[in-house]
Amino acid sequence: MWLSEKPLYPAHCKITSNRMNEPTLAIPGVDPRKQRDAESRIPVESGDARNAQQPLIQVEKLEKTYRTARGELRLFHEFDLEVKTGEMVAIVGQSGAGKSTLLHILGALDTPSAGRVYCASTDVARLSACEAAVFRNREIGYVWQFHYLLPEFSALENVAMPLLARGMKKKEALQMAANWLREVGLEDRGDHRPGELSGGEQQRVALARALVNNPRLLLADEPTGDLDEVTADRVFSLIEGLHRTHGLTSILVTHNLDLAARCTRALRLEAGRLVPLTIQS
Repeated sequence: MWLSEKPLYPAHCKITSNRMNEPTLAIPGVDPRKQRDAESRIPVESGDARNAQQPLIQVEKLEKTYRTARGELRLFHEFDLEVKTGEMVAIVGQSGAGKSTLLHILGALDTPSAGRVYCASTDVARLSACEAAVFRNREIGYVWQFHYLLPEFSALENVAMPLLARGMKKKEALQMAANWLREVGLEDRGDHRPGELSGGEQQRVALARALVNNPRLLLADEPTGDLDEVTADRVFSLIEGLHRTHGLTSILVTHNLDLAARCTRALRLEAGRLVPLTIQS
């Protein structure tokens, strides 16, 4: 699957286009006018507001629990987090601490048991399945430890898929995808399939795909975890550069403390809480 381990759009949604050439997710049995109204309730900020020094992420009293055979598993309890626009935040912690779950909740791929999760002025925990799909496509870029590129499509086609999903014409989508391959240094590899690319090249294609929709938030879950040290450093340097040049707000999960030290700030997730992490240089 592309963009994430979960489909961008729920199976019961189909993609159409309205007269303004904006994506519309048509739900069977629902009046299209009501669906467009629901979509319009997802705020879209102006460019000035997008770059304002205000929190892009605000998490208030987040709780997340799971029922297991051994009883209730609580990952978060009255968990708070604030990430300002333009920050690059690293989150570290032991396996099973809930780092990936936190990214899924921030990115509207999972829902909390309680609390509020504001991203780009939207309480993503209150979105319907189709509203969340529109929001993800519009506002968030994802990069995972494994690239999740579709093997039967070229690098160029993989990068273009988020644009095609929102109803963009193929010619325009492929042109924008080509521009992004150029940004990640792969302009000469567009016709190659993922299996013909190195691990670092595959992750750069995944990064281009994550950013092709010009999101304001980049979520990266161990984006260098499958790479050797030299390649990991190059990919991370690319992420840093794109973060700066495109005015992103980025949250990265990593086990690499050297990379975490290069972020605006580093936090450790432990016992359901985030605590500042001091890294010795």
